[in-house]
This record gives sequence, structure tokens and C-alpha cells, in this order.
Amino acid sequence: MLDLGHARSEVAEELSVKCDTLRKAIRRGHLRETAAVPTDEISSKAVASASPVAASDKSTRSDADAAAGDEMGIACTRPCERVLAALGQLPGGAPTRFESCRDVSYGGVLCALPALAENGLFRHLESLPVLTGYYRTLHVILLLADMALCRIKAVEQLQYETPGELGKLMGLDRVPEVRCLRKKMTDLSQDEAPQIWAGVLSQEWMEETPERAGTLYVDGHVRLYHGQQTQLPRRYVARQRLCLRGTTDYWVNDAIGQPFFSVERPIDQGLLEALESDVVPRLLKEVPAQPTAEELEANPYLSRFVIIFDREGYSPAFFRRMWQEHRIACITYHKYPKGAWPEEEFVETEVLLPNGERVSMKLAERGSWIGGRRDGLWVREVRKLTSSGHQTSLISTAYGLVGPENAGRLFSRWSQENFFRYMMEHFAIDALNEYRTEPIPGTKRPVVNPARRELDRKSRSVKSKLTQRQARFASLTLHPQADESEIQKWERQKADLQEQIEQLENELTTLKNQMASTPKHLAWDEMPEQEKFERLAPSRKRLTDTVKLVAYRAETAMAMIVREKLAHMDEARSLIRDLFRSDADIHPDEAAGVLEVRLHTLANPRSNRAIEHLLDQLNAAEFTYPGTNLRLTYTLSARPPNNANVPS
Repeated sequence: MLDLGHARSEVAEELSVKCDTLRKAIRRGHLRETAAVPTDEISSKAVASASPVAASDKSTRSDADAAAGDEMGIACTRPCERVLAALGQLPGGAPTRFESCRDVSYGGVLCALPALAENGLFRHLESLPVLTGYYRTLHVILLLADMALCRIKAVEQLQYETPGELGKLMGLDRVPEVRCLRKKMTDLSQDEAPQIWAGVLSQEWMEETPERAGTLYVDGHVRLYHGQQTQLPRRYVARQRLCLRGTTDYWVNDAIGQPFFSVERPIDQGLLEALESDVVPRLLKEVPAQPTAEELEANPYLSRFVIIFDREGYSPAFFRRMWQEHRIACITYHKYPKGAWPEEEFVETEVLLPNGERVSMKLAERGSWIGGRRDGLWVREVRKLTSSGHQTSLISTAYGLVGPENAGRLFSRWSQENFFRYMMEHFAIDALNEYRTEPIPGTKRPVVNPARRELDRKSRSVKSKLTQRQARFASLTLHPQADESEIQKWERQKADLQEQIEQLENELTTLKNQMASTPKHLAWDEMPEQEKFERLAPSRKRLTDTVKLVAYRAETAMAMIVREKLAHMDEARSLIRDLFRSDADIHPDEAAGVLEVRLHTLANPRSNRAIEHLLDQLNAAEFTYPGTNLRLTYTLSARPPNNANVPS
């Protein structure tokens, strides 16, 4: 208003601030005042400001951002809106207003917006607390998604990125600084809000793909903790073959590796206990298209759904309970296969994997009884014969599926393993979002008795020493022609070893008696205070994990589209990652209601062809940028115009 020539009194009255405030700001150089101009000139300037302006380049934006740093902060080029937000007079937060820009860093990530929206990033945000101030809930959630896709793996890494360039992707002057973003994330994580939001999205994902939700992969993943805030219990980490401190998350994925939800277990009793206590009750409520009671009664081989896990979950008693109580089918590897089957039984079979791939395997199938006479049951046992002659055995209570179907589903477990590996490497799913810890809420789950664990450690140490002494005692021999000095030396060694063995045997007997009177597990409330530990604060972790899951699913959907035009399908994800990190031009047209994103050419023609195929799908979606009426359109600078004369 001052630039357009309005008087200070008019500005003060319009903005409900004192004239002295404006006068001081002008005197200190925070605001600039132009000379009064005629009304017709004011209107002409207003029209000119509404007309399209030339797109700014990166150097121009850098100079403007640096100049703003002398007053309010780097890239704070909207001081009026920020002042109003600080005074509580900007309801709804900063408006989304795009500028015409060239060569915007990470501009390619705007291509992910339709896929993010399709996977629920902008749905049910009302379940999260309402943010006040300049940045709204939508801004924070969208920024976290952009960071995940652009591989900005931690909030702290945001301080090494150009805030103004990231702000241009969101229609803002800049993104929040690290401290501000942490505070906003903390506000959004109050009262289990992220967990509620994640639960609603998980149920919607299942309902959108009920055929995939009928087969669920469950596996545990240990998040390592190397800090000193609390002494978490040690867990066996298969990928490192060590027992390390951490907390276990149990993940539920579909047949192609896409995640539905995870369950955090600071006190963990293993996969079977987690399945019965947390996972299965939730699946019974949320898995769609489950057969009715009449359908289950009419078909004795029909199951509600199938859960697949590794050998850790092998338990005939558990399989029996799942089938008899819930009609849930289980598929896993046979932990104790009996003998080798004749090679004549194996037949070359074409197996259809859940991702659509067809592979050839040598399979054989039998009915087998597993477990004891009382708690055992009949299962389908399918074995795969490898080229080396090894037989991999799987068992299944999915009685309605034939052998190749069981084999195809179990041998697709690598999709969940690939998910863990990819999320750790590219989305930093194990990274700490905060260093705070908190007490574990009241739980009835028993924990390992530390006194029993110490006795067990001492017992194993004594057994090892006893075995060594007994071996040395048995190996001491005497030559038949030994002289008297050698005989005396031999007798002393035997006597010393005999004395040590007796002492160790007495010590081992004492330890066994103590272990017999010491319970293996204790209730959490009975644990000694010095042995209790705290859990890692889950609030911000749940929020960022949910956003990362949506980002992963969006990236997967885009990779499947790009894969249609690639000779090597494995290159799809790397091409999508390059797209997210590429620069782009942004051109808003308010009159036409269009926000054009012009992408820069990629490394080679085949990549451009695959990306053009993706852009055609995105343009057909006619997605409107959240919070605006601008429809996103995507073009590739390498693509010739429609009216260009292309030589034949």
C-alpha cells in the first residue's frame, strides 16, 4: 500500500496498527514510503502489478532472498504477511501464491503431487491439530513429503538447503527453519493424532486394493539405538548378526511390498506374541472383503485372509489356533523338515508371482502332520528343488490354494525385505526424529527378569570353563617309559585340573539351584527401578513415518507407470529419483487457472520418453494444487510444441 502511494493513516487504519508503528518502521528502513501519486496512476500501477511479470531466474531470486535477510530473514520476501501472522491477524496461515520462476531447485518433485494426493497425503488432515501462525498444517505435511522424495533425510539437513527455492515449490516465500519445523511437528503430534491419521489411511489403502489385502506379509524390523538417554534391551539384528540395543517394529505389507501399517513394541516377546496381541486383532477389524460366517461354514477350506511370515513364527499350536478360532491361514517355512523327498516327485511348474512375473520352479507337494498329537494339525507341505539339489520346504494352512499358489506367495517375501532395505537407504526410516525419551505406559506384558538373565550368563560362562577343563583332563596322557619326574608333574597337573573341575561343578550346581528359584519373567511393575528403561518418544516419529509411507507408495505408483516404457524395469525407481531432484520452471496463470511445470530434459532420449509417458498420465488426472484453483500441467522442455514442424 505504501508502494502504491497510500497515506500512512490509510495504511494504519486498514491494517489496524498505529501510525507511530509505521513511522518508526519507515525511519529504521524496515519499510519504504513513496511519494503520493494521483489516483489514476495508482489504479494503473495496480493493473500493471496484476499483469504477468517476467519469470525470475535463480540469480535474481538469490539476490532478493539475501536482501530480505538484512531485514526479517533470508528469503522472507513477504514481510507484511509474516507481521500479520505474528499479530494473529492472518487466519488460515500464509496464502499459497505462486510466482513465475525459472530453474527452481527440486522442481521435478511437483510431479509427485497427484500420486501423493491419490495415496491420501491431503486426506483427513482435520484429524491433526490445527496450526496457528504463518505455516499451516498443509504446508508442514507437504514439506515433509517433499523432503522424503528429494532425499532430505532429516530435519537438520534442511539447514543446508536453500529455503527460498523450496518455498517456491509450495507457493511461499520460504520454508520454515529447522527450529520452527520441529515445533510445528511437535504441535501436530499431540494426543496420538499421527497414529489416528495413519490408522485411517491404512484402512483406506486396504479398501482400495482388497485383492492385495487378502495376503499380508508380517515381519519385524529392529530400529537400532546408539544413544545414551536410555538402556533399551538388546535385540538380535539379522542384517548384522549381532545383539544390539533397539526397539522392534512389526510391519504389515501387501504382496508387492507396499506398507499398510506398523506396530511399535518397546517390550517385545517375539513375532508370535506380537501377532496374537496386536496385529491379528487389528487385521480382523480392518481387512476388507472378508467372507461371511455362512460362506465360511459352506466351504471348510475357505479362509478370511492369509498371513505370511518367516521361520520365527513357526508354531503348529499357533497355526491351529489361528485356523480354528479365526479361520486365518498361515504360510511359512518348515522349520523341521523330515528327510529329503525323491527327485522324481518334483515337477517343473510355472508359478505366477503376486507382481505379475512368471517363473519356473521344480515343485512337489504332500500333506504333512506337524506338531504333537494334541496341538498339531495337517498342513500342505510344498518343497522347491534348487539346482544345487537343496529342498526348500514351506507349510501352509491355506487349504484352498494349490501348491504353486502357496509357493508363489511365500517366495515373494523378498518384496518386504526389499522394502526394509529401500526405506533404510533412501527414506532413513531408522533415523531419530527427536532425542527425547518417555516412560513406558502401564503394560501387562512380562519382561525378562534381569536377575535370571545374569544367572544364565554366569551359568554359560561356568559351563564353558568346565568343558575346557574336562577336555584338558581327558587329553593328559603319560608315556609308558616316562621317568619319575615326568610322572610327578603329570600327577600334579591331573590333581590341579581335578580340583578345578570339582569347584566348577559345585559352582554350576549352585547356579542351577538359584536359576530354578528365579522366575524367567517379571511384570513390568515388579522390575527393579534401576533396571527399568524408557522408550524412544514416538510422537514425531509416527508423523514422519506416515508421511514417508505415503511418499513411498506415491513413488511406487509413479515407477510402475514409467516402467511401461523402459526396457530395463529395474531402472524405474532411479529414474523417478532423478526426476524429483531435477530443476523445473514454474509459470502460474491465474486467469486461466493453470500452474504450468516445465521440466528440464533428462540425461538421454529413452529417459525423456519414459518421463513423457508419465507426464501424459499426470496431465490426464487434471490435479488442482491444494489450497488453490490452479490446475497443474506438466511439460518437458525436450518435447517439441504441438504445432512444430517435425521432420519425418
